[in-house]
Amino acid sequence: MKLLAIRRLFRIQRVIIRYRLDDLLFDLPLPFWLRALRHVRPWCWWPRTPLTLTRGERLRLALEDLGPIFIKFGQLLSTRRDLMPVDVADELAKLQDNVPPFDSQQSVALIEQQLGVKVSEAFARFDSQPLASASVAQVHAAQLKSGEEVVVKVIRPGLKPIIRQDLAWLFLLAKFAEYSSTEARRLHPVEVVNDYEKTIYDELDLLREAANASQLRRNFEGSPLLYVPQIYWEWCRPKVLVMERIYGVQVTDMATLADQRTDMKLLAERGVEIFFTQVFNHSFFHADMHPGNIFVSTCTPWSPQYIAIDCGIIGSLTPEDQDYLARNLLAFFKRDYRKVAQLHIDSGWVPASTKVNDFEAAIRTVCEPIFERPLKDISFGLLLMRLFQTARRFNMEIQPQLVLLQKTLLNIEGLGRQLYPDLDLWSTAQPFLERWMRERMSPKSLLHTFQTQVEQVPHVAQMTRDLLERLSQPAVQDPLASRQELRTAWPLRLVGAALLGAGATFAGSTVALEAIAAWPAWVMLASGLYLIVRR
Repeated sequence: MKLLAIRRLFRIQRVIIRYRLDDLLFDLPLPFWLRALRHVRPWCWWPRTPLTLTRGERLRLALEDLGPIFIKFGQLLSTRRDLMPVDVADELAKLQDNVPPFDSQQSVALIEQQLGVKVSEAFARFDSQPLASASVAQVHAAQLKSGEEVVVKVIRPGLKPIIRQDLAWLFLLAKFAEYSSTEARRLHPVEVVNDYEKTIYDELDLLREAANASQLRRNFEGSPLLYVPQIYWEWCRPKVLVMERIYGVQVTDMATLADQRTDMKLLAERGVEIFFTQVFNHSFFHADMHPGNIFVSTCTPWSPQYIAIDCGIIGSLTPEDQDYLARNLLAFFKRDYRKVAQLHIDSGWVPASTKVNDFEAAIRTVCEPIFERPLKDISFGLLLMRLFQTARRFNMEIQPQLVLLQKTLLNIEGLGRQLYPDLDLWSTAQPFLERWMRERMSPKSLLHTFQTQVEQVPHVAQMTRDLLERLSQPAVQDPLASRQELRTAWPLRLVGAALLGAGATFAGSTVALEAIAAWPAWVMLASGLYLIVRR
């Protein structure tokens, strides 16, 4: 294993020298002792042909040369526009899942090992020639014995040892960069590698992807907006996934979409509607919606329907994040920067000690130039990206769910404007957000919240009753017991004061319309009062 790791290191070093990535490092503002190393590199002692490639092109080609794991890492970097320079992020965005397929015999062997039966027993037909090949898996067409046309996705063999080795070196490089350069430290390279580690290991579990696809299909069951292929669970394993084969036009195939007279304006608007429906109505959104994973149905081009595949990366938001995000976007639309700043502090995205006036001024400085353009030319994704960059100056902690959200929004927005350049994202999104906010405060929604909390009443009531019964037990009348009671009285009164304060805070912060759902506050108030005044 150590020999393999050393070999891999030499391979990485050769690629770094070939594309002169070390020059990119020395272009950063480094300490003096590190800058001095520029002149002791042996490969720089003889004349070298000048490279005509940009820094982004050199990085992209190097990642392609290093293989699937680094390609995937480059794709992740391209989504972190809040951290990467624009020219580098644009170049890395060109990385596609265009990896040479692995041997079909290995693929068949792995499928048979996972399923426990021969391929000929599981499928009426199995095409050994893969339909497509990506960085971590490849796909074969097949037909079930029952007649359904399916695709079989299988993980590349031997990936985990390579991933472990590559991640170890990536972490080492990231830590060295953070230690040696203030500029590199601002980009948080260790956090980026941490994100990548979680993403790549999640994508290696095809049962997780199958579960995500099944949930997404259920969310859009019968919807004209989005179709998700059916999962055949009896044939799914950790390294093998079998799902319905879909037939559609790739969303970037503009010529075919035009030939079938697809309503491009409606298609672009439905993409935005799908995004907001997933984020706000379902809190379960496909977070890897690049063009390779999106198709358009050929059935009804006048009412186009999207088809989504590859649900390995899914994002979700808490109700609190949903609420604050919707309020932020609406406040942005009204240019109410004070409210935006206050919402960031209230949500805990920036420290509570942040001065609202300073944060408001920083947000205004970033956003006012953007709003000078026509609304249809304003990028939602760019706005969020600039906001996050500004918030980082005020010690905003990285919110993984918001990073996934920003990445998905950038993909959807870019795709929508590619389909229909005059797409006005604001006019599509604003009515949706306002309607969602109204529905949150509707009697039906409040009743649902009340019912959900009522389900917890028996459990809380039992806990309260048990607590009060224990506290009301008669004291043993002897001096030792009395002294013991005196020693334990003040902690109980302290607990009572905490309950009283928490109950008062909770009751005071409850919206009037939701007062019916504030029964936990009254339980805390009663319990706290009892603990304080009891003998």
